[in-house]
Amino acid sequence: MSMCWIWQAAERLAAWGGVIRVCGAQLRRGIEIVTDALHLEERLADADLVITGEGRIDSQTIHGKVPIGVANIAKRHNKPVIGIAGSLTADVGVVHEHGLDAVFSVIYTICTLEEALDNAAENVRMTARNVAAMLKIGQLLR
Repeated sequence: MSMCWIWQAAERLAAWGGVIRVCGAQLRRGIEIVTDALHLEERLADADLVITGEGRIDSQTIHGKVPIGVANIAKRHNKPVIGIAGSLTADVGVVHEHGLDAVFSVIYTICTLEEALDNAAENVRMTARNVAAMLKIGQLLR
């Protein structure tokens, strides 16, 4: 990478900073824009349980992805949060420290990506049914 290229990149960034300042705009994270547009704060305040999802929940989920953004809002209202994902990774446990109380994968058997996508609707239904059953069992154990 040449110093000339680095200098040009810095100039472009400075120019955008000037445009943002002149227009009175502000930079915001995508999750903030979405949660504001959906009035998620108000909606989650009245919820008993929050279920959020992502294609994959892993250690990178804590770095600004939707499930953690949703969980942060839910936790301000002391709501339990369940995450449902296409897949989980071995390092998924870190999300429990960031507001996701439980996480579930919709994949229940070894399969190809194509098979997972072909069966996605049924896999999500089965996982939702199992989550509902788990919640019912939890009520019985009180």
